Amino acid sequence: MSRAVVLATHNQGKVVELRDILGDALGDGVELQGYDGPEPVEDGDTYAANALIKARAAVAHTGLPALADDSGIAVDVLGGAPGIHSARYAGTRSDADNIALLLTNLEGVVERTAAFVCAAAFVTPAGVEHVVEAVWNGEVLTAPVGDGGHGYDPVFKPDDADRSSAELTRAEKNALSHRAKAFRGIAPIVREYFTE
Repeated sequence: MSRAVVLATHNQGKVVELRDILGDALGDGVELQGYDGPEPVEDGDTYAANALIKARAAVAHTGLPALADDSGIAVDVLGGAPGIHSARYAGTRSDADNIALLLTNLEGVVERTAAFVCAAAFVTPAGVEHVVEAVWNGEVLTAPVGDGGHGYDPVFKPDDADRSSAELTRAEKNALSHRAKAFRGIAPIVREYFTE
């Protein structure tokens, strides 16, 4: 059996991040491959549904087991928005535009609690599916700070850090983040698949 797993994303930054997070957690000789197939329509109504849509599409295209995730920021005072629409919140798929809209929508708001949410999905060619979800609690800052990371990192200050997510080192972020928690949670399931 091939010992390859497809990372169902076209975002090369995410590929690097996931390789860092997973390291050798998947077991000896398991190779994480990039994905060059078509992007499916993410029309699920939850993070888990969208992660599964992406993983299923990668399995269908490659015939290999696939890992995928869907993530976003859920702001309490906005009823959980932008949520699953985080990447397209401003309609442009631009991080800067999304952040600007979020800050506009929170103008004058004092209570700015929020969470980064991630659902990690693993789908096998036999159609077995697993999802692990994780959250990273914090608050939305009033202006962007830091130039690391991606997405909403510059305006998110985690509860377990003293600065924005964009100011954390890659190692710090990969030790604390919602994505790290979700993928570390699913890693034993992937490892078990390859040892069956």
